[in-house]
Amino acid sequence: MTVDLHPRFTFEAFVVGASNRLAVAAARTVAESPGTAYNPLFIYSASGLGKTHLMMAIGHLATQVSPRTVVEYLTLEEFVEAYHAAVAAGQSEAFRNRFIGVDLLLLDDVQFLADRRETQAELLRFVNTFLEAGRQVILTCDRPPNEIADLDERLISRFAGGLVVDMGAPEFETRLAILKRKADERGMVFQPAVLDAVAGIDVRSVRELLGLLNRLIAFQAVNEGEITPEAAHTLLFGETAAPKREAPEAEIPDQAPPAAAAPDEFAQFISTVGSTLAQQLEAWRMRLREAAVFWEGQGYRPRRILALLEGEESVESESVLETFERDVDRLRELEAEMVQLDTGRAGDAVFHDPDRLAEAETMVRNARDGLAPPPGPSAAWAFEDFIAADSNKLALKAARTVAEKPGALYNPLVLVGPTGVGKTHLLHAVGHALSAAPGALVACLSAQDFLDDLVQAIERERMDAWRSRFRRASAFLLDDLHLLAGKERSQEELFHLFNILLETDRQLVFTLNAPPKQLVGVDQRLITRLEGGLVAPIAPPDRELRLAVIVRELAERVGDVDDALAAYLADRPAESLRSVQGLVQRVVSAAESQNESVSVSLARETLEGTGYAPRRASTGMRTSGIVVSPSGGIRSREKVVWTWPNPADRVIEEVG
Repeated sequence: MTVDLHPRFTFEAFVVGASNRLAVAAARTVAESPGTAYNPLFIYSASGLGKTHLMMAIGHLATQVSPRTVVEYLTLEEFVEAYHAAVAAGQSEAFRNRFIGVDLLLLDDVQFLADRRETQAELLRFVNTFLEAGRQVILTCDRPPNEIADLDERLISRFAGGLVVDMGAPEFETRLAILKRKADERGMVFQPAVLDAVAGIDVRSVRELLGLLNRLIAFQAVNEGEITPEAAHTLLFGETAAPKREAPEAEIPDQAPPAAAAPDEFAQFISTVGSTLAQQLEAWRMRLREAAVFWEGQGYRPRRILALLEGEESVESESVLETFERDVDRLRELEAEMVQLDTGRAGDAVFHDPDRLAEAETMVRNARDGLAPPPGPSAAWAFEDFIAADSNKLALKAARTVAEKPGALYNPLVLVGPTGVGKTHLLHAVGHALSAAPGALVACLSAQDFLDDLVQAIERERMDAWRSRFRRASAFLLDDLHLLAGKERSQEELFHLFNILLETDRQLVFTLNAPPKQLVGVDQRLITRLEGGLVAPIAPPDRELRLAVIVRELAERVGDVDDALAAYLADRPAESLRSVQGLVQRVVSAAESQNESVSVSLARETLEGTGYAPRRASTGMRTSGIVVSPSGGIRSREKVVWTWPNPADRVIEEVG
């Protein structure tokens, strides 16, 4: 039995190279014979090199070799949360009993043991128990044990007593093999030398490598043709349940009474039948006793099973045991959901009593109904209102793809570009489209809102509820992630949320003002995860896009569109769509203040500063009535209406 293992993380899907061959060999040995060699197995590497993949591959292979093997996978953060919830509920022993029947314990990201003395002590107790029982422990980390800050020396000794093995960055041949396999899985065909060119890039993680492949796939899909090695180079570098135990079957002699049995033969027959029934009854009771001991060891109350032992009939006993196991499986699902909704109540005894299943269902339903949903996307920004152009074509195509197939292709999707180019619009458009799916719960918010919510949750001691709001989301979209730079607690929470959602194929979308590698003050683990998706750039608006935006803005504001005016405004430089909208706003405001029609001449005077000198105070001197305008032309006061400067003419400062 396996728990929470990603179906695609198998040995068959893992590309072996010189940098990871030793780790893979050790992992296969452990999977084929758990508890007999390399126990514990400690795998460490930099972020994004496949530690979690290899760990889950062990779990998959172990259950293939022996289907009765019970595998438990969890991150250290999940381990800590479950432990604290159990302690808070007074269920510490039940928490420990949860792992009694586990044959293979997979513990991910143990670097978070740093400075957690209480957790280290509990983990040491677990590891000792597993090793003494001959059960296998596998751990992963982003550094060797002796580099984990303030780690208990006894844990270091325990880890070193097994096998500590590292995984390095893939070399060219391994990178090329990974690219070819992933391209085949996606059904993509590239010209010769394209993948060779990508493999020649000295990336430090597999996630980053797959991010480059995603860019090639997206670019080729947008351009509807095979990408060339030269185009690839330009694109990437820029232009410059518990196991069932079978009860022993009672051996029923093949006895049949003769047609006419003698009295002593009949007595012998009756004795044989009685003996057979006694054997069957004892086998049935043995089955019940075994089941009761097993489930009690798992931390579940077997009252229903013990009640059967008090009777004399074995009728429907197997169906009762099967129902009991189904109820236990359902309790596990409910407990896991309650961990997400309210960790403090996840350790309640109701989740370990199959006879109280209905009560557990009610508790989870009430917690679910009482939890405020996360902030959602704005319906004001939809795909229909987003204007496509060469400067955003790739990003728009990728956004539509993830909206149609969330979690399947580009996950995460990272939209990168300067302020005001449409990143936020596209982010909310994706969220709005995803929200249309039945049962969808899309979280869509700015990094500043994410930070503010976190601070409020910390102040109110509501961290469990805060985490639950986002962890139950079907998709998570975060605007301006770069604003979390230097915010360590926010980044740590985002990192754990990222992992939980990604492992369950829920869509993630982020916006940044610079490529992930250029971010300063952002955790490297987050950066590698961002690079593992598709990083889609959005450039400042080109003339085509500026013209389209101007035409739309003029049509909405004044109705008629003067082609000459639109062309004049489109020719003016603008670094963002907001700047383009600002130009239109200035011209329209000037026309309204002067009660004139919007025209090229008015736009030229408004934007180039002509025709707006304030009227000077009279000096009492008579003049000819002819004045010289600031532009050098001659005007008559009898034919000129003087105007004061319009506030709309002032520079509009962009924000955000």
